[in-house]
Amino acid sequence: MSIELSADVLVVGGGPAAAWAAVKAAEDGARVVLADKGYCGSSGATAAAGTGVWYVPPHPEERAAAKASRETLGGHLADHRWMDRVLEQTWQNMDEVAEVSRYPFPVDASGRQSRRGLQGPEYMRRMRVRVQRSGVRILDHSPVLELLTDADGAVAGAVGYRRQEDRAFRVRAGAVVLATGGCAFLSRALGCNVNTGDGYLMAAEAGAAMSGMEFSNAYAIAPEFTSVTKTAYYTFATFYHADGSVLEGAGSQKGRSVIARTLLAEGKVLCRLDRAGEAERRAMRLGQPNFFLPFDRLGIDPFTQLFPVTLLAEGTVRGTGGIRLTGDDCATDVPGLYAAGDAATRELICGGFTGGGSHNAAWAMSSGTWAGRGASAFARSLGDTAGRRAASPVGGAGLRPAGGAGRDTHREVVAAVQAEVIPYDKNYLRTGAVLTRALGTLNGIWREVRDGLAASGESAVRARQAAAMTATGRWMYTAALARTETRGMHKRADFPAQDDPGQRRRLVTGGLDELWSVPETAVAQAVPA
Repeated sequence: MSIELSADVLVVGGGPAAAWAAVKAAEDGARVVLADKGYCGSSGATAAAGTGVWYVPPHPEERAAAKASRETLGGHLADHRWMDRVLEQTWQNMDEVAEVSRYPFPVDASGRQSRRGLQGPEYMRRMRVRVQRSGVRILDHSPVLELLTDADGAVAGAVGYRRQEDRAFRVRAGAVVLATGGCAFLSRALGCNVNTGDGYLMAAEAGAAMSGMEFSNAYAIAPEFTSVTKTAYYTFATFYHADGSVLEGAGSQKGRSVIARTLLAEGKVLCRLDRAGEAERRAMRLGQPNFFLPFDRLGIDPFTQLFPVTLLAEGTVRGTGGIRLTGDDCATDVPGLYAAGDAATRELICGGFTGGGSHNAAWAMSSGTWAGRGASAFARSLGDTAGRRAASPVGGAGLRPAGGAGRDTHREVVAAVQAEVIPYDKNYLRTGAVLTRALGTLNGIWREVRDGLAASGESAVRARQAAAMTATGRWMYTAALARTETRGMHKRADFPAQDDPGQRRRLVTGGLDELWSVPETAVAQAVPA
């Protein structure tokens, strides 16, 4: 027998964006349920490591400089009004982290707190406590599988699976916030194996569109023997061929493509953090202790000894693509549906190039705040009708095969999708011909998923992840083919120049069986299939 619950706002996810959304909706007077695939406060990319925060004092010149610093890098696609909003909201939220959650920020010699970074495990532990104290009902180990919509197409709740009880649950809600993270395609990047694009698929099934999906080819540098991805530390690195000669042009900020090409050609790239001085070495160990754990266990000094590195796909976790937002409250194309954190596009503040951990951290707390409040307001606007709406599930692929009786092939699907989206010579070093072939393969996989993939219980969770990864890959490559230029992290070898002003606009992509991708100004003319 399934569990039946009701709420004003259902928050899907358990990372920082979800926590902030739940807290702010509850503070607004809403009854809130939060359902997380893992354990809220310990699963996801933030909880696994430390992160910087895009935290800038409210001085006009400092904030102007902060916005300008990534303008060109992001291909001039960011929106200054949204950047201003995020900078101000982050300033306020970090005050709350200090004063309400009493986070132990480090202090300088004058006793002033430094609030430019957060240790993920401690930050998320305190956010869970705050969520609980706000009166939110937390459903841990409870992945949501599909959304519910009413007769008018508005979102009315969701259906999921309680792992520890082995039974389904249903939450009837006035509004839903998707804070499910991005999609890293089960690449083993630290903390990212819960990020499989689930929210994207659920949103698209309800009628939402994506934005910026071509900016989804982020790869992080990591030691070959671990999944720890802290690419910022490699600004202090020198990279080498396997024979010990310097790999010219390789780097973490510029030159990651050199690493990719060398890995493809030679199979090995070595590294040493030999450009860090004593002060930097001490600061690095204090700031990210988990980065050094694998080295210490293996007896390797990364500052003086060579070690092998690889590139791990981070997809839309570090990319900027995600669910398209249609309002300042992080509403989507679908009434009653809101998106926050990595589930939503970050083009608005980053344009076409990753903002790294700092921008993502600021975006998570800001968009979570707005989405929580927006969802609460929407639920309140429904009055007494919210709980009486007839609601139907809209999930398809992986749950209800179009071809009739299905079978569980999620492992085969995941492997097939990874073969198209993880290799550097397909997703990172892009050309139109390769993208076209890969998209054709993914389209074939999608048809098989739609027609024949089905499972129940825990396997249904895996099947939906496989379907979401397939859908995400297709949106990525559809948008990548539509952008016939190089801009931001989207680099086309067959179109190496940036096309200004011709393609200085965002691309909106959508559809399930039939895909489309159009400039944002033409969205009204696009008809989703």
